[in-house]
Amino acid sequence: MKFATKAIHAGQEPDPTTGAIMTPIYQTSTYWQKTPGDNKGYEYSRGTNPTRKALEDCLAALENAKFGLAFSSGMGATDAVMKLLKPGDEVITGDDLYGGSYRIFTKIFANYGIKFHFVSFNNPENVRSYINDNTKLIWVETPTNPTMQIVDIEAVGKIAKAANALFVVDNTFASPYLQNPIDLGADIVMHSVTKYIGGHSDVVMGALMLNDEELYKKLWFIYNACGATPGPQDAFLVLRGIKTLHLRMKAHCENGRKVAEYLKSHPRVAKIYWPGFEDAPGHEVAKKQMRDFGGMISITLKDATLEDTFRIAGSFKVFSLAESLGGVESLINHPATMTHGSIPKEVREKVGVVDSLLRLSVGVEDIDDLLEDLEQALA
Repeated sequence: MKFATKAIHAGQEPDPTTGAIMTPIYQTSTYWQKTPGDNKGYEYSRGTNPTRKALEDCLAALENAKFGLAFSSGMGATDAVMKLLKPGDEVITGDDLYGGSYRIFTKIFANYGIKFHFVSFNNPENVRSYINDNTKLIWVETPTNPTMQIVDIEAVGKIAKAANALFVVDNTFASPYLQNPIDLGADIVMHSVTKYIGGHSDVVMGALMLNDEELYKKLWFIYNACGATPGPQDAFLVLRGIKTLHLRMKAHCENGRKVAEYLKSHPRVAKIYWPGFEDAPGHEVAKKQMRDFGGMISITLKDATLEDTFRIAGSFKVFSLAESLGGVESLINHPATMTHGSIPKEVREKVGVVDSLLRLSVGVEDIDDLLEDLEQALA
């Protein structure tokens, strides 16, 4: 089954009771049992729910995986993976990382005796010097948030396999439409479903997709025992959003390219981060492992103070100044004080997350309106 067909049909069958094409919202907490343990596969909705199960099967299909788990947020999914570890274990992860991931690693799990190494993945061979007998997990984003660095998934996957370490890829910025890390050697793919997969800025959700059945059972136990599971209404909304994922991503990519080309030569822009340019670091790797380059772009403003940057960020009329990304509407974000505010200034500035950096999530509006808005705001 090709991607568009999977997006519309995977995990979803007509309702056996009514024939409804859309998966019903099973708004129930519990399920009838004929005798104790004799049920129809459902006991309590924290563990599983028919609407959520349809979504999880669809998510797995989109990433060419066997198993999917939906969580109440991307951080809930991240938390579940980290709970596979024990004190003394070590994690190698990127030095350009979503602020929420950095926060949960350093402020929560580091307190339980897990050691984190934040390193550059621009050259995968850099990773080898951090590997030792305690290395249990390698966690990467690609493209990274917010400087759009590209990690060679296949190369890192081989290193992780040789080290007998789990390899997790946060695929949020690319979406399954542009990139499938499991095909390239990842053990687990993580998504903030809130973003491109949901696509309409109306749901907060996370997901894990994987192939290994034993690993799936371990994660399902954590998922059920700890309870960071989404409700059926949210699962229904995401299933609906997925049906247009392929159409939306085409539009995001098309608009993203035009916005990037416009900004690259703009006199107010000192630097632009977008992997689609031939001279962008990681472009060749991105071209190899992605099917297009997406709608996420970051820029630094030329000779701009924090006050200048705030003024420009607040001057947009079509782009909305807001957290998050990946919705149909265009958003602009100031990472240093918003999504990455939990990262110490000296740490984030080493990888380019400076006060004059703005991150754009290019939506699917008319491109002329987006370019006009950029022109007036930057002026």
